Amino acid sequence: MKLRDLMFVLPNLFTVSSIFCGFYAMTLCTGEASPTQLYQAALAIFFGIFFDGFDGRVARLTKTQSLFGQELDSLADVVTFGAAPSLLIYKWALQPLGVVGLFGAFCFAACGALRLARFNVLAIRSPTGGSSRFFVGMPIPFAACGLVSMVIAFQAARGGAVPETWRWPVFGVVVFLALLMVSTVRYRTFKDLKLSKKSMLVLAFILLGGVIIATRIHPASVIVAYFFLYLVSGLVESAVLLRKYFVEKKAAALAAVIDEDDEEEDDGVDEQEVL
Repeated sequence: MKLRDLMFVLPNLFTVSSIFCGFYAMTLCTGEASPTQLYQAALAIFFGIFFDGFDGRVARLTKTQSLFGQELDSLADVVTFGAAPSLLIYKWALQPLGVVGLFGAFCFAACGALRLARFNVLAIRSPTGGSSRFFVGMPIPFAACGLVSMVIAFQAARGGAVPETWRWPVFGVVVFLALLMVSTVRYRTFKDLKLSKKSMLVLAFILLGGVIIATRIHPASVIVAYFFLYLVSGLVESAVLLRKYFVEKKAAALAAVIDEDDEEEDDGVDEQEVL
């Protein structure tokens, strides 16, 4: 076997490793899972996020991108970031809510699958999936990170079972993230990020904020804070882009009206000259 053929296998190994993390997390969640097992399942999914992040970069570095790898990555995401986090959050907080909790967990998994199907369609229509700068809807690994970060932060800081007062807020977060995945809210891919004084300054502030949160609250809370920052950044940027779109549309409509008035005035002048 040639070295070039082995290089095509390398990014797929990272993707399969991500599937293993999701599968292992689901085995920990089966049966009467203890808080420790649920915490370990959350960590397994978190490691799956790292493997998922590396497979695409390895493929680009080795120039081994393929349609097979793209489809395998989507299937892996359904398992590791759709089914596994849904089962985890159901066992961790939503199970006592009965059918409502089951529906909330299912909603996350279903919306994640819908989001991936839409992404694949956009990728087929355009090699960049419509835009290399933005994701359409929250990416499923980031949505899964939101659920996992809650579990990790709570178990690391407090341990034990989830209080009853937390269950409905967690349900709301799960449904909100599910809807964000199938929404048209744009989130940055950071593929066009270039090192500059401005970007380095922003990164320094983010890291400093993480250090402050880790020392004042708890190190595990840093993951929640970073995820919340990414969530809010997408909502704010989409709101700014939407406002810009309506302003430009209003300006274009106003310009069209002015042009029509000018044409009518010109026609009136021509008629007077003829008379």
